[in-house]
Amino acid sequence: MKPLPIAFAALVHQALQDAQADGSLPVFPIPELKIEPPKRPEHGDYASAVALQVQRLAGKPPMQIAEIVRAHLPDAPFLGSAEIAPPGFLNFRLDRAWLAAQVDYILTAGERVFQQEDGAGKRAQVEYVSANPTGPLSVHRIRGGVIGDTIANLLEAVGYTVTREYYYNNAGQQMNVLGASVQARYLEMLGLPNTFPENGYKGQYIRMIAATLAAIYGDSLRDAPVERFRQLASESIFYRLKSSLRRINIVHDVFFREDSLYEDGSVEETIAALRARGLAYERDGALWFKSTALGDEKDRVIVKRSGEPTYRLPDIAYHRNKLERGFDLIVNVFGADHAATAPQVLLGVKALGYDPSCVRTVIHQMVELVEGGEARRMSTRRGDFVELDELIDEVGADAVRYFMLAQSPDTAMSFDLDLARAQGDENPVYRIQSAHVRCAGILRRAAERGLSDQNADLSLLGEAELALLKKMLETPEVINRAIAEMQPQAIAIFALDLAGMFHPIYDRVRVISDQEEIPAPMAAARLRFYKAAKIVFARLLKLMGMSAPEEMERRARAEPLSAESESA
Repeated sequence: MKPLPIAFAALVHQALQDAQADGSLPVFPIPELKIEPPKRPEHGDYASAVALQVQRLAGKPPMQIAEIVRAHLPDAPFLGSAEIAPPGFLNFRLDRAWLAAQVDYILTAGERVFQQEDGAGKRAQVEYVSANPTGPLSVHRIRGGVIGDTIANLLEAVGYTVTREYYYNNAGQQMNVLGASVQARYLEMLGLPNTFPENGYKGQYIRMIAATLAAIYGDSLRDAPVERFRQLASESIFYRLKSSLRRINIVHDVFFREDSLYEDGSVEETIAALRARGLAYERDGALWFKSTALGDEKDRVIVKRSGEPTYRLPDIAYHRNKLERGFDLIVNVFGADHAATAPQVLLGVKALGYDPSCVRTVIHQMVELVEGGEARRMSTRRGDFVELDELIDEVGADAVRYFMLAQSPDTAMSFDLDLARAQGDENPVYRIQSAHVRCAGILRRAAERGLSDQNADLSLLGEAELALLKKMLETPEVINRAIAEMQPQAIAIFALDLAGMFHPIYDRVRVISDQEEIPAPMAAARLRFYKAAKIVFARLLKLMGMSAPEEMERRARAEPLSAESESA
């Protein structure tokens, strides 16, 4: 289903073309037409300022242009009326019968309701999470995961075939430090001499990995090189990362290993290609990328004097790999620490002759846990952090997803644990899911009493139900806007607004009532309406990666979260 603003814009565009064809208007290029809800609802459902847009091109007063456009509007089942308002607005009202009939459209479409096909035949890749496998997944790392996974869901809702990808940073100095940290704890458990690295990882999870290795291998690793501990620690942590992600309904299609870029020669090929283009040079023992030639403020080091590549180099090679795979759209979801470097990486692939215009980058700010009005600082290296698993145990997977999603990525967010624990209307998760639960409850009670919606007369629906239907039909528009602006929180905000409209209607518009007798035809129409509402809420919850419960579950009150902490 196309968004209604697009459908109305097509009508206005056709009217302009027809008016130009019969000489009512002169021929001029028709600009992009914007259709929006009017500021005052009594003015209609949608409005166009086309007469004001083209008055200079048409050489006529806006009110006269609006009259001409209205006279040439083609028939459309959704168009009820078109009114003109000064200084030249066209105000449209939806056809009431058509609007009521959208209940049947929703029921027929089912779980794919509002599916669009603008992206059909196109391929998108969304990279998200990509946390270094140096520790369990902490709370402040998962925001990008929820954002990226929701973007992937939205892209699928407009027809894209989506590859969900995790860039597995298993190369670099931080992995060496991880291996050395586990090695030291392992030797310590065996009572052997050891030296804990100065900047080692100190969390309890390091001791747990070391204890597991001791239980499995005994003392057979006592003389193993640090690379062996690095490999075993990485495998252990990565298995745990994937398990944690599955708990909040995040499953990736591809885990791209950073070290594969070294194994297959991609990094060396990238260096050679930059040199061949005169865009890499040596200075002070380091290798530099001449990014100023492409508009950067200064050149960037890509290989340090020690011979160790900086993160820019494998990232350029990785993005070259992405572009080689032929995606129509590439979405990178990065934390705030990538804000400065992400453009430099795209300059790198541009320097190699690739067009990075299909790459969209979403930068998200970090997460602050707030409990009892106090914030908690978190650090993986110090071993002072709250794990994602612990947060899920505390507030539930759905609350984690919604709260991580509901704010704009470019704003720092505070995750209010007290609000997330709440089991009432003040909690947006409860408010949205309870709308679905209430619809499910109506359907169960109706079935128990043998009520049917077969052959329901939808013209019996009242103004409140039709207003909610109209709001539901905004879903495709919200999806398109969220994708265009890479602001997936739009779907979370919309779902909450829709639930806010629903609950008062539920309180007043009854299918079954002990206080009043509801005529059977009215009950059937309302039952069919609630069936459609249930489908729409389920669709929105699925787009957000959340569950759509049939009954509301009460969570046991948990103890306040305690951050893991351990000294060296």
